[in-house]
Amino acid sequence: MQADKITLNDLAIFHPDEEQSVFHHLNHTLTNGGRDYLRYLLAHPLDNVHAITDTQKTIRHLTAVINKWPVSPTNGTNMVLQKFFETQVDTYPETPQTINSEWYRFFHKSDFSLTQFTVQHALDFLQGMQTIARLTGNSPDCKLLSRLSERIETILNKDLIQQMIQQNKEKLSTTEVLTYANYIRFKFKAAAEELINIHAKLDAYLSLAKAGEKYGFCFPDFLDQDQPMVEATGLFHFMLPLPVAYRIHLSEKANFLFLTGANMAGKSTFIKASGLAVFLAHIGMGVPAQQMKLSYFNGILSNIQIADNIARGESFFFNEVQRIKNTITTINDGKKWLILIDELFKGTNQQDAVKCSTIVIEGLLKLNNALFILSTHLYEIGDSLKKYPNIQFRYFETAVKNDQLIFSYQLKEGISNDRLGYLILKREGVVDLLEKL
Repeated sequence: MQADKITLNDLAIFHPDEEQSVFHHLNHTLTNGGRDYLRYLLAHPLDNVHAITDTQKTIRHLTAVINKWPVSPTNGTNMVLQKFFETQVDTYPETPQTINSEWYRFFHKSDFSLTQFTVQHALDFLQGMQTIARLTGNSPDCKLLSRLSERIETILNKDLIQQMIQQNKEKLSTTEVLTYANYIRFKFKAAAEELINIHAKLDAYLSLAKAGEKYGFCFPDFLDQDQPMVEATGLFHFMLPLPVAYRIHLSEKANFLFLTGANMAGKSTFIKASGLAVFLAHIGMGVPAQQMKLSYFNGILSNIQIADNIARGESFFFNEVQRIKNTITTINDGKKWLILIDELFKGTNQQDAVKCSTIVIEGLLKLNNALFILSTHLYEIGDSLKKYPNIQFRYFETAVKNDQLIFSYQLKEGISNDRLGYLILKREGVVDLLEKL
């Protein structure tokens, strides 16, 4: 599935302030490599349903063994091994025996100390990988996990490696330390690097399993059909401390959701929650909903946080137009798309915005290969669109009591004509400040 940089930014998959990113909230990795691979997974949604369902099976399996997952390999253990291959040490005895091993330990104290420390970490690493192979090995219906597990077992299936796995790291003799160090340094480097890479991948997938458990995600069902659709109940934005649940149903015959409501009523949150659920579904992980089913989407495009470009002399409105142009050009390919548009044409006057919005919406309605969620503050255009049977009209209700705004954040059927900008200005004390000038 395609998702360009603008869409990734709009959905906050990554964010300059990392704590505000989806990545940060899903990141429960324990290693640098796992963190890097998790970032890769989130930047590359999967391109077919088979890969998605296989990833779902991987994460389901890992969810079941979270509490059995070994403490090692740790990030520190992996770093010790990687550093060992780069560090110069005095040459070890070619065939370590008691006398030459003790001689090396006595005359090369610092190098022996480093070597012993590394070998101890290597034992932790190998023992941990052996446990991981056992935990992931009984998953024949999961190609991804089976492949990784089988590769671990193949690498560890060496007599000396198995001997090391059985060892107590606190009871190693000097000869054993140098024997194992020789093997690790000169015969096991490529294998160790491959195991570290495999562990990083498993660490990333385990992180997605942990996040799904933490936030109460469900695994969505993918439907094999030519037309796009998405249906979810209990949909929520998991990054909110107290999220409100929504229901959404978009399909070929009702593929356009026209969303209205006052500022701060919840339109943007709903749009982002919907897009994020579809995006995470295409990663292969669980989604923030009670239940969800959808078709495979070839891509998501958003128009949420458009900005001007002073350096290039491009206005806010110009960039809105360019984004809409790019969207129309991109989705006119017969493939399945989800399009998210928040407050269309904010960068021009109301009369222009009404005319431009109406033209764009009526044009987009011709495309039945895409699903659209569009919010607008221009409720006036709603009446002219009621003749189109494939538009759903929804709004977020806002009540006013004693000059105080009450947001229910509940999605209702119809069109809102709330105009509460002045009330918000007054509530925040701006009016009082101006009167005192």
